Amino acid sequence: MPFASLVSVKGKHRRKKLLGRGPGSGHGKTSTKGHKGQKARAGRDFYPGFEGGQSPLIRRVPKRGFSHRPKRRYQLVNLKQLNNFPKGALIEPKLLAESRLIENSNGFVKILGKGDLKSALTIKAHKFSAGAVEKIQKSGGKAEVIADSKNLHS
Repeated sequence: MPFASLVSVKGKHRRKKLLGRGPGSGHGKTSTKGHKGQKARAGRDFYPGFEGGQSPLIRRVPKRGFSHRPKRRYQLVNLKQLNNFPKGALIEPKLLAESRLIENSNGFVKILGKGDLKSALTIKAHKFSAGAVEKIQKSGGKAEVIADSKNLHS
């Protein structure tokens, strides 16, 4: 379809409102601003929440409460998912992301104890469940906690 044959939708283009062009224009004399008052004047209009000089509600109400910090989200990996790695392998978040067990290697990782570990592995993660640590040590491996540099609460 050629560009020249395109037609814009009816009502898409509206004429500019011409102000102060005499009574015949419909927008003459007060230029749609009514008679006198703060809204009719030139210059700064008042802000949302302005109450005509009275102390605004937002300033009268006491400020209290706290600033919410978002909950830390862990990417979960079960022990049975780690059985495909060779014996003695060092398993880190980067390796888990490459093998598509987690989505983001920069995120937090927690190892859970579902399933059994068949070979001795050294696993580095941000958190381990108690059952996971027990099973890793039983298989002859090591569970090393990564000290997170992100200063967030857990």
